[in-house]
Amino acid sequence: MEERLQKVLAQAGFCSRREAERWMLEGRVTVNGHAASPGDRADLQKDKIMVDGKPIGVAEEKRYLMLYKPRGYVSTMKDERGRKTVADLVRDCRARVVPVGRLDYNSEGLLLLTNDGEFVHALTHPKHEVEKHYEVRVRGRLDHIQRLSEPMEIDGYRIRPATVVVLEQDERSAKLRLTIHEGRNRQIRKMCEQCGLEVRRLKRVAVGELPLDPRLKSGAWRDLTPDELAYLQQISVNLQD
Repeated sequence: MEERLQKVLAQAGFCSRREAERWMLEGRVTVNGHAASPGDRADLQKDKIMVDGKPIGVAEEKRYLMLYKPRGYVSTMKDERGRKTVADLVRDCRARVVPVGRLDYNSEGLLLLTNDGEFVHALTHPKHEVEKHYEVRVRGRLDHIQRLSEPMEIDGYRIRPATVVVLEQDERSAKLRLTIHEGRNRQIRKMCEQCGLEVRRLKRVAVGELPLDPRLKSGAWRDLTPDELAYLQQISVNLQD
């Protein structure tokens, strides 16, 4: 059955729909020898679909991983600057997984990875707002902490106010629990900078109601449990309704 090509690539576990569209614009995808464009339709069973000159086959078995991403790794599968990537950490899972969203280079904590492109699309599309929870160690203008819960503009975009809970505080620093929705690039660091706060450590501790497994050591991963996967699939369905 013919479907939009970006959906075909996502279902085959190659990438998210948005990434597939970017690949097509870059000329990396062909269908029956012709360059593909976003919106084209194809049938995986009948058409010869190729990415970077290599044919794609039937979908892999779906895998869903929880990784404790350490600091000093980028949330991509390869990096043009030669930095360490999360691909190095999950190489032994033997599946072509991609990150669900991102954590910046100097941040750590819960990162989901999967080869289910539809799952990635559901949880990361800009119109979907999945709560993400972080523990953040800051120092600086501690009297400005509550400004983090007020409306502000980041890179020309007006973000929704964060939920802020002070977990610890002394004269020089504080440990906060921040909950945000959009997850824009370096959002928490930019929010803190606007409030005169320096981020000393940033750790994602939960996505929605799914917490980082406290038994996972930094750099380690495991498959999601059936209950964890069922929860994420349910919220992804709710987001698309």
